Amino acid sequence: MKTPVILAIDAGTTNVKAITVDHSGAIRSKGSCGLVLSHPRPGWAEQDGEAIWQGVLSAMAQALDHHQSQVEAIAISNQRESILLWNRHTGKAVTPVVNWQCRRSIDHLEKIKELACEREITRITGLPLDPLFPAAKLTGLLSQIPDGRAKAEQGALCAGTVDSWLVWKLTQGRTFTTDVSNASRTQLMNLHTRDWDDRLLSLFQVPRPCLATIHPSSSARGETLAVPGIADGTPISAQIGDSHAALYGHGGFMPGSIKATYGTGASLMTPITQTKINDKGIVNTVAWDDGEYTLALEGNITHAGAGFDFIVTMLGIREPERLIESASSLNSNQGVYFVPALAGLGAPWWDARARGVISGLHQACGPATFARAALEAIAYQVADVFQVMEECSGSTRPNPLNVDGAPTKNLWLMQFQADLLQRELIISHHEEVSALGAALLAGKALGWWQNREEIRRLGGDSKSVFPSDQAQRYEDNYRGWKNAVEKARLHT
Repeated sequence: MKTPVILAIDAGTTNVKAITVDHSGAIRSKGSCGLVLSHPRPGWAEQDGEAIWQGVLSAMAQALDHHQSQVEAIAISNQRESILLWNRHTGKAVTPVVNWQCRRSIDHLEKIKELACEREITRITGLPLDPLFPAAKLTGLLSQIPDGRAKAEQGALCAGTVDSWLVWKLTQGRTFTTDVSNASRTQLMNLHTRDWDDRLLSLFQVPRPCLATIHPSSSARGETLAVPGIADGTPISAQIGDSHAALYGHGGFMPGSIKATYGTGASLMTPITQTKINDKGIVNTVAWDDGEYTLALEGNITHAGAGFDFIVTMLGIREPERLIESASSLNSNQGVYFVPALAGLGAPWWDARARGVISGLHQACGPATFARAALEAIAYQVADVFQVMEECSGSTRPNPLNVDGAPTKNLWLMQFQADLLQRELIISHHEEVSALGAALLAGKALGWWQNREEIRRLGGDSKSVFPSDQAQRYEDNYRGWKNAVEKARLHT
């Protein structure tokens, strides 16, 4: 007999992953495919929508290869805030995927800020005016297409985030949908009504007919058609942004739970019971809707692993693993700090015009010094967000930090992070926590799991890293980091 499984797709920035998950919550098989991110101009970041789709097909084929399983449902987690336009009739993309890192909409946002409506936008969406979010990107994309806005008004164009694009492809264009978590990141959805907001659509000049229908994160929303290796009629039962999916995969259902996902960028998220508008640089968002509409606080870091990759590329290093080893063997950072504001700074600064800097240079610097500074920058940025998030959430107890993502394999970095925060880190043994979270949501829609407590028990093993007693040393280092950040922001 074939084993019933959920096929979960995690379409990230640098790769696509696919996993199959059985009734016990165990991951039975995996597949992956790398993706290319291009930078056609300074501050721009793009991807090919068709390449993402082909990557999904490849990853799914690997996960299903020689695997005796019956796919009962499909789940999707995805990079957020990336958006593209496609022709509703032909299904062909008419723009590249404008990546979440892209800063092409800065000038348009400056015009909106002149209208003195930013506070109202933040009240409605939970988000500040920043190029990260797709609304202003859509304004520009529609204006660049001949009669773009008129075509969008007529419904001839679809504007969607990566999850919407994949559902469209999986269903041969019969379903155009997104979920509340992805919609909440567009800066076009009202957190309170859970629908596209007419005032925002008018402000950003985005016609409603070009936008997807908003669904809960966990529910049926279309069936597959002509997908290789998948039976026609297989339900798509979950859509969710990757950071939200990771929090779900960690079982972080209660206020006080905090997780950090380390990847190309980084995201910290904690669930809350009601919106908490603040001026600390931490945003309100939708965590998920799995039958309970759950809100969250989040801090987005634009360059985490991508900052280290940038240093590796600039140094021309072909074996980054050896560079990491030499960097972690140094006794200190030698007073050198790298602020990877390569596309501005995200939370808690939200400074789109900040620029990357390396400070504290001296003649003793070498490749290991720069690599050490790049690794430390990941931890410092997480600390910036973590401290503000605890303050904004009103937490009064020292919460551990749940962590996931490829950089968590680096135990030196994790120890550095624990020491910097003076908090326990709980490292998931799953490399695919986002995909797992999406699968758990799909399983809930199928009725495999009835409640969150049952889902929490499916999380699996983890490893804890505890802080050492070097708090003063790390406090001194942190002051050096803050000084470097101020240098990066002098460009604004």
